[in-house]
Amino acid sequence: MNCDEVILKTADALVRILILEGGQATSWHFHTEVTDRMFCLEGQIAIEQQGPQERVVLRPGGRCEVTVERVHRVVNLGAEAAKYLLVQGVGRYDFNVVDEAWFV
Repeated sequence: MNCDEVILKTADALVRILILEGGQATSWHFHTEVTDRMFCLEGQIAIEQQGPQERVVLRPGGRCEVTVERVHRVVNLGAEAAKYLLVQGVGRYDFNVVDEAWFV
């Protein structure tokens, strides 16, 4: 995953544009204080979530919100790079990786 641009970074908010290469995915993870809000800019991404299991597919203009402590990941569904805007807040940012064996 590439961070193309940090738009805003404070003690309790982070706004970035991220790029996932074709077929790439983030690790399964959760945040203890921040909500993730993803806005698809280019390509097609899926936000996969656990507890309960859910998959939201986004195309440019689509958006999705993942609440605090919900295990999730972002997947590029296409062969080309996908770009999305990620707004995280309000609270202290953390990235807690979850082993897939935890929920499979």
